[in-house]
Amino acid sequence: MRERCYCVYILANTFQCLYTGVTNGLMSRSSQHKAAVSPRSFTARYGIHKLVYFERFQYIRDAIAREKEIKGWVRERKIVMIVQHNPTWRDLSEDWGKPTEPFDESKMKPPVTF
Repeated sequence: MRERCYCVYILANTFQCLYTGVTNGLMSRSSQHKAAVSPRSFTARYGIHKLVYFERFQYIRDAIAREKEIKGWVRERKIVMIVQHNPTWRDLSEDWGKPTEPFDESKMKPPVTF
């Protein structure tokens, strides 16, 4: 049986306008935000689609509790948390679905010994 995974996530736009949500499918939810599937939604209207932070949870009740906690914070506290984990505000979903290079052990540097 496959374990469920729930995520609390924060999206931002270029002006660092924030949106916090919860989902059980972060990749597909992120894609929905980027595609503005709901054109009248807050995220679509303000171009908020850059995934800048997320946390994983095994149980939905824990994810919802965390989402409520974060939503209750002042903006500055959310920004501090994002910067601690993602100082450049990089879109954490930008590489999803792209091909990856296979691991090449011959390119590894030898371990440093003392």
